[in-house]
Amino acid sequence: MGGTTLTTEWTIREVLNWTRGFFEDAGIVQPRLEAEILLAHALDVDRLHLYLAPDKPLTSDERTRYRTVVKERRSGVPLQHVIGEVSFYGLRFHVDGDALIPRGETEEMLDQVMKRAPRDREIRCLDLGTGTGVLAVCFARYLPLATVTAVDVSPAALKVAQQNATLNEVSDRIEFLESDWYEKVEGRYDFIASNPPYIATSDLDGLASEVRDYEPTIALDGGEDGLEQIRRIASPILSYLQPGGVVLMEIGHQQGAQGVEIFTSSGLVDVGIERDMAGKDRYLVGRCP
Repeated sequence: MGGTTLTTEWTIREVLNWTRGFFEDAGIVQPRLEAEILLAHALDVDRLHLYLAPDKPLTSDERTRYRTVVKERRSGVPLQHVIGEVSFYGLRFHVDGDALIPRGETEEMLDQVMKRAPRDREIRCLDLGTGTGVLAVCFARYLPLATVTAVDVSPAALKVAQQNATLNEVSDRIEFLESDWYEKVEGRYDFIASNPPYIATSDLDGLASEVRDYEPTIALDGGEDGLEQIRRIASPILSYLQPGGVVLMEIGHQQGAQGVEIFTSSGLVDVGIERDMAGKDRYLVGRCP
């Protein structure tokens, strides 16, 4: 358990066991996994190395680096911010406080796009509210004939997205626009994808501190009922979709019925809901007639 006295040598096994207890006491949900991720980061190795050399002692410098990241995480800083990156759809992405941390639900939305997107013809894809750029970068990496536009109202978020496009060697395939949704968007697209803010303003204070205190409010706040930005995206959407073009949008798990109504009112057809792996309503889908 956390607080147990460590030997002066601090082997990998000992430090992981100690940190697991320390994190358990702090209420961290996956204490062993996070301990491994942080130690691998501090040692600049992959996690497999920890299993191959569990009795290797840490040097003084390694102990110092590890203490620093453990203290950061224990104080409430999100794991992804501590290590500065996240894995998403098999790619590495830089993350910081300027954009929302990509999560598994957005990976699942990308699955929904990928199973619908043709690979045998040129298509145009629009990522509205790109944040860290995960959707736009994955479109460019995994859809070789796609032309991609990434939009965000935040210049700081766009800078992160551009860094990630460079990191994943697709910067020449993506147009980045600082735009309030469609403000500077031109033309029509085969696919529009968005993970807009969908938390009701009154619910923001009740979010986990890791989210509330470390992620940009502009990426979370969906207005009085959480649907304000969803309406703004849906209302003019037929002007930005090719005939037969598809829109996919991540929503709150209790917003399915209202989301379907908003999409249907905007003139989209074949409107429906896809559920996430937890069985919750999570993705709005619609098609331009």
